[in-house]
Amino acid sequence: MIKYPIGIQTFEEIIEGGYTYVDKTALVYDLANLGKYYFLSRPRRFGKSLLVSTLDAYFRGKKELFRGLAVGNLEKDWESYPVLHLDLSPENYSKPGILDDFLSNALSKLEQEYGSSPTETTISMRFNGIITRAYEKTGKKVVILVDEYDAPLVTQIGNEKVFEANRDTLSAFYKNIKTNDAYIRFAFLTGVTKFGHVNVFSTLNNLTDISMNKKYQAICGITEEELHANFDEGVAEMAEENGISKEECYAMLKDMYDGYHFVAGGAGIYNPFSVFNALNSKNFSSYWFRTGTPTGLILALREAKKNVADLNGALVSPDDIQDISDYKKDIIPLLYQSGYLTIKDKAHAGLLRLEFPNREVETGFVRQLVPFLQKDDTGNVNSVVLRLYDALNSGDVDSFISEMQSFLSGMYYEFFANTEQTFQSVFYIVSVLLGADTRPEVHTSRGRIDLLTQTGDYIYIFEFKLDGSPEEALVQIHEKGYADQFRKDPRKKFLVGVNFDSSIRNIPDDGWKAEEIS
Repeated sequence: MIKYPIGIQTFEEIIEGGYTYVDKTALVYDLANLGKYYFLSRPRRFGKSLLVSTLDAYFRGKKELFRGLAVGNLEKDWESYPVLHLDLSPENYSKPGILDDFLSNALSKLEQEYGSSPTETTISMRFNGIITRAYEKTGKKVVILVDEYDAPLVTQIGNEKVFEANRDTLSAFYKNIKTNDAYIRFAFLTGVTKFGHVNVFSTLNNLTDISMNKKYQAICGITEEELHANFDEGVAEMAEENGISKEECYAMLKDMYDGYHFVAGGAGIYNPFSVFNALNSKNFSSYWFRTGTPTGLILALREAKKNVADLNGALVSPDDIQDISDYKKDIIPLLYQSGYLTIKDKAHAGLLRLEFPNREVETGFVRQLVPFLQKDDTGNVNSVVLRLYDALNSGDVDSFISEMQSFLSGMYYEFFANTEQTFQSVFYIVSVLLGADTRPEVHTSRGRIDLLTQTGDYIYIFEFKLDGSPEEALVQIHEKGYADQFRKDPRKKFLVGVNFDSSIRNIPDDGWKAEEIS
């Protein structure tokens, strides 16, 4: 029977409790023996804390925990080092002073072991003193592990005053990792983001960032091979519970939870938190989003006035997505580092193309946006979505457009930069909420389909016009041959031309026209 380590982030507890552990210890050994200072960025709930805990056990020389694992064969000379392990994730740091109190409490626990000095009057000075005394007391260089180093910043995006205060505190605190090089054996920091030019990482410029290093791309998360090797029994049980074949179950797990790429052309990585919850409950659901999306991120997206439909396929340079210091100017790097977008492939001129990694993230992200877009309460929005779902799945284009008119009339238009963006984004958002296979800006040999939506029985090809006419939209669909690729598909096909009137910010009653083709 498989025991899934849901919510368990301590390596020792997983091993001693008999939980399934996906062996990453060969990479742990490499980190410990090939370098000294590291940083790793991964989305929340992706196994960073477990990795840090594994490093903690390794550097404390807990050889017995690694019996049967890769590092058990690699390591010949087990040594125990003083480990300073800090986890900054428990607090929300919403007010000035909370970070200082949190760090002070964490340092007090370390001072009980390594002593203190009355002359150390600041948090930074106390941390410096602990490092030097740990070295002097043990005769061994110190290991520093900081989990979620950026939590005091990420949780306060949009709260400028607290963000700046926390940034300054962390900058002074982390400076000790650089200035105490003579006393440090190894340092490893994890986080969701990298603030490269807001003092924190300019202070820590001695760290090697392995976030986009191909060798370490799977150091957190689960690869396709690891899923089959470690959880085949669980997948078989889930398949039986859902009345599908094991192959179909693997395909659905892939669609829902795979798709993270941290290197262009690299391996696809599954979100471990979602996979464990899905296999344990034998239910395909959105687990990652239940742990919460920072309100500040949604507010930042609102300020950016981005076309939501354009997030899929966004082009960025590799350097840009590694630093979110200018997230107010460009929110794409923040969405990437937070796990909402991932690398799809290489584009032209050295750029990377980003997309939502999987169905769980895309659907969950859109659901988080709805309360910020709609004036009506969420219950009413859900009712609209249900009616839209019924219309699409029954081929009732009239009812679908009518419900879209209602949805558009309840919009907060301040979220968008212009009316055309509003129109495209709302159609995309609604289609994603419906669970249909929906993609905006679908490339064909002769152009781009504005929106393609497919259900079990129907294919919808939408072309949008702003202050134009539905007739010219239909002409474009025909002239560009957008439906040609579906000629042999047995499903019914609707070509839908839709005009958005900027003066009323909606679809006028005569602003749409549909053709059914065989």
